[in-house]
Amino acid sequence: MTFESLQDLLQSHGQEGLLQFYSQLSSEEQDSLREQIESVDWDMLKLIQHRGKPVGKGKLEPLGALELPEIEKQRSSFTKAGLEAIQAGQIGAVLLAGGQGTRLGYDGPKGTVNIGLTKTLYIFQCLIHNLMEVVQQAGAWIHLFIMTSPKNHRDTVSFFEEHSFFGYSPEHVHFFKQEMAPSVDFGGKILLEGKGQLSLSPNGNGGWFSSMAKAGLLPFLHEKGIQWLNVFAVDNVLQRIADPCFIGATLSTGHVCGSKVVRKASPTERVGVLCLEDGKPSIVEYYEMTNDMIHLKNENGDLLYNFGVILNYLFRVDKLEEILGEKMPVHVVEKKIPYMDPQGNLIKPEAPNGFKFELLVLDMIHLMDNCLSFEVERCREFAPIKNREGVDSVESARKLLQENGVEL
Repeated sequence: MTFESLQDLLQSHGQEGLLQFYSQLSSEEQDSLREQIESVDWDMLKLIQHRGKPVGKGKLEPLGALELPEIEKQRSSFTKAGLEAIQAGQIGAVLLAGGQGTRLGYDGPKGTVNIGLTKTLYIFQCLIHNLMEVVQQAGAWIHLFIMTSPKNHRDTVSFFEEHSFFGYSPEHVHFFKQEMAPSVDFGGKILLEGKGQLSLSPNGNGGWFSSMAKAGLLPFLHEKGIQWLNVFAVDNVLQRIADPCFIGATLSTGHVCGSKVVRKASPTERVGVLCLEDGKPSIVEYYEMTNDMIHLKNENGDLLYNFGVILNYLFRVDKLEEILGEKMPVHVVEKKIPYMDPQGNLIKPEAPNGFKFELLVLDMIHLMDNCLSFEVERCREFAPIKNREGVDSVESARKLLQENGVEL
């Protein structure tokens, strides 16, 4: 694309400001900026016009869950089925690790945060330890796919290499980069984070499978016979990964996907709830629920919308491939976005100053035919680290780890 056609393209979208430092760039930097601009999805930017308008939901109904007492009755048979699938090489795990530790006051990949007290204990280390327990139980390695972002890829790979993958088999660890989306100010103008660099952010946790496909990993899945993927977030240090009981329950009951859930701590807890929407599995966010839904109870006095998701899902690979071309909803989210001002100064705002565009894994659930809601014990499998202090913080996660016998 010539400079003149680049100008025309940007003028047609009201984005001429992206070229304000063009003359100061080297030819290589100019080429890079052109490529970034050419890859922008201009239709996506139009979504900010509709931000704030309610997204229509279909008919919502409670889904319930396979609850702990019933799981205990069948734990042996579920676990046996799950271990057989792992030993047959049918199970892969996907770690969503594209985020930074910014909210924890840490400049680096979130998984490299040290949460130890008297010894070093990294978030990544906790997760690998949890997965290693299953590897030892099954006597078979599980292929682990780690999704990074272009911003933290090198640091993440180097970190694992420097720590010898915490004892995990390097040949069973595969890194891939998450796709990126531009960030805009409140007026819809794409921000620059450098004179020749658009402000780009990971496109949300719902972009994990399309990012795997773009990275060329689907042929590898077929070659290795991986039929199921357990996708999980980096910030829950207690979660069980490739849990044989969860896997076996999902397979044995004939579901095409499964979701680990916990009982809500209170009716108003800020978690997404697994339910049915027009007869298909769906996740309704806490802010989308009416007051009646929040407090609705069954004849036993239990909340009908009682099971919150913890971002630990099991998907059948062939079903993921079926929905690969589906248009998923794009969520427009207010964020604090560093940007370069007209004078070339990098500004780090203290309040939200623009929008990011994200796909969410919860929307993938609604594209599935069915989903097993699988209850786990909150105190044993849910220790999220989202904040520096208070609820769901390093402090609360440490307490839960210690209650589960982990030395800090």
